[in-house]
Amino acid sequence: MREIVIHREEIYSGRIVHLSAVDVRLPNGKEAHRELIQHPGAVAIVALDEEQNVVLVSQYRLAADRIMWEIPAGTLNPGEAPLVCAERELQEEAGLFPGKLDALGGLYVAPGYTTEFIHLFIATELSESRLEMDEDEFIESKRVPFAEALDMIERGDIIDGKSIAGLFKTARRLGL
Repeated sequence: MREIVIHREEIYSGRIVHLSAVDVRLPNGKEAHRELIQHPGAVAIVALDEEQNVVLVSQYRLAADRIMWEIPAGTLNPGEAPLVCAERELQEEAGLFPGKLDALGGLYVAPGYTTEFIHLFIATELSESRLEMDEDEFIESKRVPFAEALDMIERGDIIDGKSIAGLFKTARRLGL
């Protein structure tokens, strides 16, 4: 079932992603062409306060051409552990430090063309602690009851995959 890489050509190398044209040998011996986006990976955090409110952030997303409500998230720096990245991103995007971070597993964003894997976490025991946001980020945050966040998914107010997966996995973890 595996595909064997027989040739790889780097098409583009950016700050975060790299695009390659890849020729592979299929299990039946034939050849096929793939386009592959290599990504360093990311984290996404479901931050819950003592009242079971969840922190959501909104920002404009160029690829979707809209402002979106999401859970806090960010890209791994080279050599950075996902747990460290989750702490950093929560401080940058929501001004909160997690006293406790529990792994929820993760997900491949679109395994047909990208290597991006997002590590999911639940953050609790939150305390105020802000790090400066990246200079190209313009983010607002709010807290909503956890049940309301799930309703936002049903209404189509939350439509990105990492947020939906993180919130649903948290709901299962909480027995909801």
